[in-house]
Amino acid sequence: MRPEGPAPEFVDAALFLGMNSADERIRIACKSYFAARLTGRVTMSLEQVGRCDDLVWRFPREVQDAYYPFMDVLHTDMEIDRVPYDAEDLRLGLAGPSALPMHERLLLAMVRNRRGRLRTVSPRLLGGTEEQVAAPPAGPELAFPEPLESLYQQSLALRLPVAAL
Repeated sequence: MRPEGPAPEFVDAALFLGMNSADERIRIACKSYFAARLTGRVTMSLEQVGRCDDLVWRFPREVQDAYYPFMDVLHTDMEIDRVPYDAEDLRLGLAGPSALPMHERLLLAMVRNRRGRLRTVSPRLLGGTEEQVAAPPAGPELAFPEPLESLYQQSLALRLPVAAL
């Protein structure tokens, strides 16, 4: 049984990398989500953190060098709880909807097991029936405080197609 308290807000690799989406609507929503919560706390599975790195490492070194200073500072400045799966996450994930890729089944299981909410831009997750899954709110583009905003602008050397998220 998980301790009572505020429901943890989970984010996934799609939301995090969505800040660098080639689709401006997605990019703005994802960036504004993180800019609005810079002094808040979110939770991310270790696998989702690794999925971000796995995608970025496929780009040329120059793009990585432009992207990683922003990611490094954001992960340092923002309270991001990076958590591993536990046995119950695995049990629930294996019993979850088999139409989803395993990483999303395990993520949903982790969110349910910890009585959390998930913010994502994954069309598969948003198209499901999970009530604890939501897109980031639309709205105007918020800025990060400096020097993070300058690092973010530099990170836009990495632009990802929606299908990569």
